[in-house]
Amino acid sequence: MRGWWQELAGLVLPVDCAGCGAVRVLVCADCRGALSGAEAGLVRPSPAPEGLPVVQAAAAYEGAVRAVLLAHKERGALPLAGVLGAALAAAVLAGGTVPGPGEVALVPVPSARRQVRARGHDPARRIALAAAGRLRRAGVPARVAPVLGLRRAVADQAGLRARERRENLAGALAVRRGGARLTGGARIVLVDDVVTTGATLAEAARAVRAAGLVEGPAAGPGAALRAAVVAAPADSFARGPRTAAR
Repeated sequence: MRGWWQELAGLVLPVDCAGCGAVRVLVCADCRGALSGAEAGLVRPSPAPEGLPVVQAAAAYEGAVRAVLLAHKERGALPLAGVLGAALAAAVLAGGTVPGPGEVALVPVPSARRQVRARGHDPARRIALAAAGRLRRAGVPARVAPVLGLRRAVADQAGLRARERRENLAGALAVRRGGARLTGGARIVLVDDVVTTGATLAEAARAVRAAGLVEGPAAGPGAALRAAVVAAPADSFARGPRTAAR
């Protein structure tokens, strides 16, 4: 029975490390280290789009980190959500991204329905669920509040430049009915797997602010609203990661 299960697992799980190819391990120790969040820090794309919230990233989007993210997102290696969720949780905690006491609502950036159908899952939401579990185990009350949705079709962002991405996403996101109930009383942190130009997070922040889900300084166009991602380009870190991802 054990042999049968191992053969079946070999069909559905990566037999080599998704980050570096080390044999017979889902994610090796070195690649887990690259995703540990030890190098988490503030990131800011340049130029930064208007309304971009404060963004913390767990790691540089290169090497093993990039490979693991792509394996999860594009190749359906769903068990990788655990290690990626741990990285996202580290980014949420980094630099005071959790904005004070009380419950935290992780609001994932939604994927287009056609992308979810093609991939068979919603990567950001799956990683957010794993991150919320990790945060709760660390003593931070956290839950996932999937309140954002696309209200019109958008083009695939791949290959688009920063300005084109902003134009593509302008006004595309909205808070679903009942969003205030799902996030009520919690401190919102927008979450995604990767930030590049910042256009997606800026649009998500606009939608959340427009719906009145944040109050005080975070309700305006400034950066008081918080966001966290697994990875960002190395050159977007306010201070470069001390070590590059393997």
